[in-house]
Amino acid sequence: MAKKLFDLTVKTGSYTNRDGEEKGRYKNVGVVMEGNDGGMFLLLDRTFNPAGVGEGEACLISMFEPKSRQQPQQHQEPQAGYNQPDDSVPF
Repeated sequence: MAKKLFDLTVKTGSYTNRDGEEKGRYKNVGVVMEGNDGGMFLLLDRTFNPAGVGEGEACLISMFEPKSRQQPQQHQEPQAGYNQPDDSVPF
């Protein structure tokens, strides 16, 4: 079975957040996969048109390691002021 190695993204623009900071806007356009034989290949979104991204004659596509969809849950202690249930209540 093929294994996902990288997400492929392009910068499509920018925006200003609530704090007045300029941030980039990105679109996922595909993935880099590793096949059963160890070879690597690309899967591109068929609707992605590199001519519509960026300026000039080239289109910059960045590779990022995929983020885990399941975040490990960490045990957190209750915050100060949080009332824990009293086990001695009979109901």
